Amino acid sequence: MGKVLLLTMIKGIKKPKGRMFLMKKAYRLLLGLVILSLLVSCTTMAAPKSLKVIMGLAEEEWNVMREHIFPAFEKEYNVKIEAYQTEAQDTEKILEARAKANRMDIDLISQDNMRLATLVERGLVEDLSEYRSLIPATVIPALVDVGEFGGKLYFLPYRPNIEIAFYNSLKFAQYGLKPPTNWDELFNVARTFKEKEGVARVAIKADLSPCTTVHLFDFCRSAGGDPVVLDDKGCFEAFVFLQKLWPYLSPDSKTANWNFMNRHIATESVYLGQNWPFGMNVIVKDGGKKEVLAYQGWRGPVKESHVLGGDVIGIPKGAPNKALAIEFAKYLMSKEVQEKLATYNGWPAVRSDAYGTVEEWQRPYFDAINEALKYAEARPNLLYWDAVDKALGEAFREGVIEQKPVKPALEKWAKFIRDNKR
Repeated sequence: MGKVLLLTMIKGIKKPKGRMFLMKKAYRLLLGLVILSLLVSCTTMAAPKSLKVIMGLAEEEWNVMREHIFPAFEKEYNVKIEAYQTEAQDTEKILEARAKANRMDIDLISQDNMRLATLVERGLVEDLSEYRSLIPATVIPALVDVGEFGGKLYFLPYRPNIEIAFYNSLKFAQYGLKPPTNWDELFNVARTFKEKEGVARVAIKADLSPCTTVHLFDFCRSAGGDPVVLDDKGCFEAFVFLQKLWPYLSPDSKTANWNFMNRHIATESVYLGQNWPFGMNVIVKDGGKKEVLAYQGWRGPVKESHVLGGDVIGIPKGAPNKALAIEFAKYLMSKEVQEKLATYNGWPAVRSDAYGTVEEWQRPYFDAINEALKYAEARPNLLYWDAVDKALGEAFREGVIEQKPVKPALEKWAKFIRDNKR
């Protein structure tokens, strides 16, 4: 508007004659050059030099990002991706602190799909409904659903995840065992290994972190229970079974999480354990344990159920480079990138047409992933998720590890969930 006003004023000046006319003409030319210079300068300043993103990845996964994913985008857009490690539970605090200080400097986040509700409720992320058309048609529908709140799309699908069961086929063959497909078989396998070797060789994630919560969701739902309710019939049956199973579980269960479970299996201290698919690269490719195979896991007395994990993409409200962040989100959902993430990271692809470059040795593991995905159930997005997480862990500690009566433990921690519900 300022430019228009200036030009209008200039046009309104009457042409004088002689030297005065030449001076006025020179002035107009100089003024035009100044305006042009300012416009060029603003355009140059507007082009972002960097894109700041935060993700929660293992070091091996970061290496893949830096070597195989980021460079092509950086080259195409002449920009540097500044990527930082952030755990899912810390993302909320980081965004909230920057929002309160009115100093948002983060352009894009990758966030665990079970920790989204608070980000939406506190207004920390942008409504991305206008970008829904960017989602490829081959994306698994359930992965789109988890990013919707109140009919609006706040998150874009990016990385699905589901646990599969890794087992040492040579050790199973040594004792004439087959991978368990239900709870009775799981108990018999665990008991047989301990009786034969004097040490338990089956592990679950019992480090009382959110990793334990994932396994408890599977056990409770497989018995027809609701882990958010916790004191229902299905959860009671699941905890009674786990209490019975506990003496036959490896001591390594207490340290088993998404990282150490791989190590326990690769070093043969554990012969059977569930973990996320990237374990195929850590255990088999890097660890050379070709005898470690995988399948979708076991069902409970009611059904088979596996938590649908993974990450989604969000744009913080007030992100300084929103347009570029959207382009990066498109890039991460592309067939080319999803194929690379499947090949190099062992991640399930967010789209069904992105398995063309999977190496031959990986195919049996991706077959297991696709079987598990048939029984996938997302965790609910709750504002009181931290209370659910804590309650499940503490109920497990009391009822399973400490072998206390199950019913009172579940009732106690179910009340804790209800008291913190909001």
